Amino acid sequence: MNAQGSPDPPGSPSPREGHVPVRANPLRRPSDRFEWWFRRFLTVLLVVGLPAAAYSAGTTAYDASMRTVRAQVAQRHEVTARPTADVPGDDQGPRQPVQVRWTEPGGVVRTGAALVKPGTSKGDAVRVWVDRSGHVTGPPSNTLNAKTTAWFAGAMVALGTVLGTHLLWRGTRLLLDRRRYAQWDAEWDRAEPLWSARFRR
Repeated sequence: MNAQGSPDPPGSPSPREGHVPVRANPLRRPSDRFEWWFRRFLTVLLVVGLPAAAYSAGTTAYDASMRTVRAQVAQRHEVTARPTADVPGDDQGPRQPVQVRWTEPGGVVRTGAALVKPGTSKGDAVRVWVDRSGHVTGPPSNTLNAKTTAWFAGAMVALGTVLGTHLLWRGTRLLLDRRRYAQWDAEWDRAEPLWSARFRR
């Protein structure tokens, strides 16, 4: 039926008769077919591989971080220490290093440098973390640090997968285009003398 609503004359081609499926197009070159399949391969790689890679990297980083957390928790403990001198400044300033003294459970008195809030007076009680050797250290990592590390690792792997896939696709397209241009040049070198001869007659 035509645009006015009347039936098409007998023998007129159907609107779908001139349609050629993309994969059956006789003008498709081998490079076009390779590009078609390679693009779909990269799409599947992104859809399936990206989540798997990100999850694997995240869980691996989380497990490694949790091992560190457990080791630090087992090796560090918090003690009550007292500064051996006044810490100048007010409460709003950054922590400052000062010598502190504390007594271990076995009665051993130790000293070390720790970061203490400004304005702390000599002899005030402060809490510091020490290791098994009696050295002042930082607090142990916690599960939040492990989760943050896992999310960061997963995100970096996902970003790297996307970037790597994009670069692979761009590089493949560049090589295919160079090959096509070379083929076009070769075909034109063969066809150009024939076209030129037609106009010299």
